[in-house]
Amino acid sequence: MVAFKVHFLLIPSLMSIMGAAQYMMQDAALLSYIDQRFLSLEKRLEKCNQDVLEYVDEFREFSKAVLSRLAGLSTDKAELKGEVEHLLTRVEHAQRDIDYFGSVMDSNACVEVHEDLLKQQLLEEAERKKRLKLMLNTSCDHMLAGIRSLKVVKKTGGKHGSWMKDPGKKHTKIYLLSGSINNVILEFADIMTFMENNQTLKARRVPLPLPWEGTGHVIYQGFLFYHRYGSLNEIVKFNIQRRAIADQMLLPGAGRIPAYQLSPQTKIDLALDEQGLWALHAEPETRGNIVITKINPAAMAVEHSWDTPCSSQGAEAAFMACNTLHVVYNSPSGGSSHIQCVYDVLGALNPYVGPGLPFPKRQGSHSTIHYNPKEKQLFAWGDGSQIIYKLHTEKKV
Repeated sequence: MVAFKVHFLLIPSLMSIMGAAQYMMQDAALLSYIDQRFLSLEKRLEKCNQDVLEYVDEFREFSKAVLSRLAGLSTDKAELKGEVEHLLTRVEHAQRDIDYFGSVMDSNACVEVHEDLLKQQLLEEAERKKRLKLMLNTSCDHMLAGIRSLKVVKKTGGKHGSWMKDPGKKHTKIYLLSGSINNVILEFADIMTFMENNQTLKARRVPLPLPWEGTGHVIYQGFLFYHRYGSLNEIVKFNIQRRAIADQMLLPGAGRIPAYQLSPQTKIDLALDEQGLWALHAEPETRGNIVITKINPAAMAVEHSWDTPCSSQGAEAAFMACNTLHVVYNSPSGGSSHIQCVYDVLGALNPYVGPGLPFPKRQGSHSTIHYNPKEKQLFAWGDGSQIIYKLHTEKKV
């Protein structure tokens, strides 16, 4: 009985000892794991340190190589500078030798060359003037002496516009182009139809694929020539019968400033006379003076240009008649118009700037004035009215 009690008392003690031993084994395993982890970290840190040292060594070697290369480039630069200076010295010596030989050469040869060149230039200029006179047909021997009378044919449209006839032999139609920006031509059978009260109802409307700008258009040999709206200096050739664009060209130097100060809506003013198609415009390079350009209407190409002494300041319109520019001046408020500057491209009247030829019995301003070489009359647009001026001409002296 006693033995049983002793055994019963020893069991808890043994259980306690066994639990303590188990905990000690777990702690030992944890310590071993931690130790292994520290060893692994130490190895990785050692390898990282070794890599850093290797990188430092490589960078030092690279720096030495770069510094050595830069030193070499500095030396090469110094050598190149020396070679350039030496070359400049040789060039200076050669220049002095050339100057010396030039000074001792016989100058007569140079004089003969200059004289031959001058003779050639004079011959070429004479030939050019001869061709120009043939081109402009010197049989045109009359000049404008005055404006006899006017006739107000109709009053239709706004302040700006133009009206005209084709100066061809068989053309009787009247064309009305209203406004400074538009794309519709009104075509009338003849001037009597145009003068009727309900004339717009009898007009044939001809739409343009490209609108016009200004009032400086002309109709010549069945074609309308006009400055295209939105372009600097593009001139369009439009076939009225076929209602199609036939050709286009650019007019050099034109379109940057108005052709006439008092008609700022017109940058390029096209004109007709006995010799064909012309263009009138002003350029900043000529200080605003008017430039005349002869245009070949078939090829749509420039044939020749002339700078004139006629200023665009105070001008409201201009027209060509018998190779001669006539510039019409007025006051900004619209007083009495008068022709004050005349320029003959063949030089017969140049330059003429005087008190001028007045337009009779009328106060106001002109949007456009165009010469009709067939009828020897001016077709003008003044404050919405369509006007015809008859001219008085005399023989050129």
